[in-house]
Amino acid sequence: MMSDKPMTHDDYLDELPDDQREALEDVRHVIRQAAPEAVETISYGIPAFSWKGKKLVAYGAAAKHLSFYPMSGETVEAFQDELEGFATSKGTIRFTPENPLPADLVQRLVAARIADLE
Repeated sequence: MMSDKPMTHDDYLDELPDDQREALEDVRHVIRQAAPEAVETISYGIPAFSWKGKKLVAYGAAAKHLSFYPMSGETVEAFQDELEGFATSKGTIRFTPENPLPADLVQRLVAARIADLE
């Protein structure tokens, strides 16, 4: 998928098909709203955000799904009821452009992670 390792979120997103890029741009926008002081980074080759030097959340694309990474299995577990309908595993929430994560849920996941890190 990626020709070279992305250096920025824009580099990463520019390589994606339109539907995946648009869905992840929406996630990125919500994260920025929820955590305006978070710093955009690339971690393990995917777009991530750090909070006061610690990993906050990340997102990425795979062939058949998109992922939101709260960087915490406890956060995924705490929101399990609200994540019904989305595939999850420890620290990963999978979704598609056709069935995106609701913006308010992303905001609450980011807020929960900030609380964890504070």
